[in-house]
Amino acid sequence: MDKFDMIEQAKQDALKGVSLSRDTLVQFLSWNPESQEVLVLRQAAREVAAKISRNRAFLWAAIGLDSKPCAMNCDFCSLGEAWGLIKEEVELTEEEILSYAREYVAGGVRWIVLRTTQFYGFERLLQVARKIRREVPGEYELGANIGEFDLAMATKMHEAGLEFVYHSVRLGEGKDTRFSVDERMKTLEAVKESALKLVYLVEPIGPEHSVDEIADAILLINDCDASVTGAMERVPVPGTPLGKFPGITEERLAQIVAVTRLGSGSAEDICAHQPSRLAMASGANVAVVERGAIPREGGMMSAKEWNGFDADMAKDWFSNQSYQV
Repeated sequence: MDKFDMIEQAKQDALKGVSLSRDTLVQFLSWNPESQEVLVLRQAAREVAAKISRNRAFLWAAIGLDSKPCAMNCDFCSLGEAWGLIKEEVELTEEEILSYAREYVAGGVRWIVLRTTQFYGFERLLQVARKIRREVPGEYELGANIGEFDLAMATKMHEAGLEFVYHSVRLGEGKDTRFSVDERMKTLEAVKESALKLVYLVEPIGPEHSVDEIADAILLINDCDASVTGAMERVPVPGTPLGKFPGITEERLAQIVAVTRLGSGSAEDICAHQPSRLAMASGANVAVVERGAIPREGGMMSAKEWNGFDADMAKDWFSNQSYQV
């Protein structure tokens, strides 16, 4: 079977909800991102997105609630205490959080995720979630991106009105981070046993990660039954240990997004972060807008969207790729 036959077979399998084999994932990830076969691969992934996601695109909004030095010192994160990039601790007020949530709901956002540092107060997070649910009406799902938690905490989150969590075993876990894979897996198991849905992207992808690592991450995501998956690139943050190393190209991100679309079986929605027109043309039907504390930007606390990418721009990009937002 030649490369183009492999792509066609993968497309047919994806349309049937069949996940790709590890060998096929590795082969697709091994191809030159600027080659003709990867262009065809990306086109196939876009066709699959048109069927599986019914050609619908969605917005995901992240609100960074706090910017504080974190003792976990992940090598790619600006919040690491050891890097000295965070000069003061800042938290959004409840009024600010509610204002941002209202604005995002008015802008048509489907998912709002409350992102915190590792040590943000759990009970306070639940209080914020309850308040958003009480005071921000609309058709949206509310979730959280926090540290490790167990089944009891997951149950409390769901009872407070949270419907999903973002969690992952990150590429380089235990080497570029101070977490163990076992710790992260325990949290993923807690999510699986709870009523919460899981959002889990392959991340943070850099040139330092092998095709085997990326393929294994996709397979693990499939095992965890993530409802939204995709790919997130590592943004080089000056002053962090990995900040001196380059990120991946937009073409490489689009290739990995396409492989996750084809390789993720029945997962309905695929996200690309950072937002990318090429990735949208390669099967990504979810884009992230974010404000507040940004861990890829020196812990910046901003009332404006990161990199100026807002809901209107996201809608415009998706519309130009023939999605219905």
